[in-house]
Amino acid sequence: MREQLLKAFRRNQIVTIIYMSKSGEITKRRIRISKMSHDTFQAYCFLKRAKRIFLINNVLAVVPEFYREREVI
Repeated sequence: MREQLLKAFRRNQIVTIIYMSKSGEITKRRIRISKMSHDTFQAYCFLKRAKRIFLINNVLAVVPEFYREREVI
């Protein structure tokens, strides 16, 4: 997971993560990573509309978000 998160951080890309909290609750979050450290990362969470700190080991999945331009006819 660390490599995928680092790639998203370097590209300033929005990603969707599946995250398990300390209490074991699993949530789906749409985030933009702002800082990375050895075992944690700081990101803006669009669900909570605030900056949050996440544990890298608690990230279960990372999916990059891609935008496609739509053509209007």
